[in-house]
Amino acid sequence: MTLKLRNTWAYQGGDRWKWTAFIDDYGSGELEEVKFVDYYLHESFPNPVRRVDTRDNGFELSTGGWGTFELEAFAHMKNGKKIRMRHGLKLEYEPRQGKSRGN
Repeated sequence: MTLKLRNTWAYQGGDRWKWTAFIDDYGSGELEEVKFVDYYLHESFPNPVRRVDTRDNGFELSTGGWGTFELEAFAHMKNGKKIRMRHGLKLEYEPRQGKSRGN
């Protein structure tokens, strides 16, 4: 299984970032087997459990905040399996924008 949870970030100033979490299959085609993804954000977020069912953008979830935490997601596969993924959210001042490598 090559599915990895990753994120992009954009520093907004004032210790605030916009960020997007997504699932990357590194070109393997495995995203086609994912039905939807449930993201589990830090408990300080309103509605910390968020479901995304848009495959064409890697099941992107965009939001923002001020700090890092361990993001957890479950990819629900078309065959009924559930794949758990974790990723330490990456937010940096420099470069002001970037993309994590994936765990």
